[in-house]
Amino acid sequence: MRRLLPCLLLVLSLAAFTSAERLFAPLAELWPRWQQHDPANGTVLDFDLWDALLGRVVVAGADGINRVDYRALAGAEAATLDRAVAEMAAVPIGRYSRDEQLAYWINLYNAVTLQVVAGHYPVASIRDIDISPGWFSDGPWDAALVMVEGEALTLNDIEHRILRPIWQDPRIHYAVNCASLGCPDLAADAYRGGDIAGRLDAAARRYINHPRGVTLRDGRVTVSKIYDWFLEDFGGSVSGLMAHLGRYAEPELAAGLAARGDVDGTTYDWALNDATR
Repeated sequence: MRRLLPCLLLVLSLAAFTSAERLFAPLAELWPRWQQHDPANGTVLDFDLWDALLGRVVVAGADGINRVDYRALAGAEAATLDRAVAEMAAVPIGRYSRDEQLAYWINLYNAVTLQVVAGHYPVASIRDIDISPGWFSDGPWDAALVMVEGEALTLNDIEHRILRPIWQDPRIHYAVNCASLGCPDLAADAYRGGDIAGRLDAAARRYINHPRGVTLRDGRVTVSKIYDWFLEDFGGSVSGLMAHLGRYAEPELAAGLAARGDVDGTTYDWALNDATR
């Protein structure tokens, strides 16, 4: 009831831009244990193994979508992926600065996502990997998949109990990848604390200016369902969302969004972002 009530209020107030799926989208609920950090620690985390692996398995498509060579990750690159996840999981992350932590959690989320897909490959969609506990499980997001500082973590823990509530930055949605064609791209290189703000800005621009993110056609605005599911992160209202989109949209798109001032529909493609298809 605690989760459904605020979502129900949003549905009633935003009837023109809503879906039943938003009722079940995870809320940002802080896990206080992960607030620990050391702003004085200037140590830079080493993501070189993960960075090199991304360079080998992320394939840029002619349609502007990055795809992933899951066949390699399930075969020749499997040991390297497992080692990259293990290296990140072994980091005492609470001792690092906020920027290093942000890069760390994004990289870990993406690496674990690749690991779980590779472990069940071939699949048509990540939603087919129903390993989450419970009768109504959908996908792998609530399964404990990685251990960090003695805590068993799920993908939902990383995204919705650590990243979203601690940083409260909507650009995080453009950095974490859910292995789907409708999702923002998996970056072809590792995120790093030293340039994290610029990288997040670039990821936001890339997605918003691609049809997966926003389409303006014949005066009608269609946006990714991500903006519906997590509207609270994008200003909590249609006007707040439009302001966010306008901040990163190319001039022609920004002008069209400002003129329309509303959302007419949503779209999302859950097909696996598989480079072999």
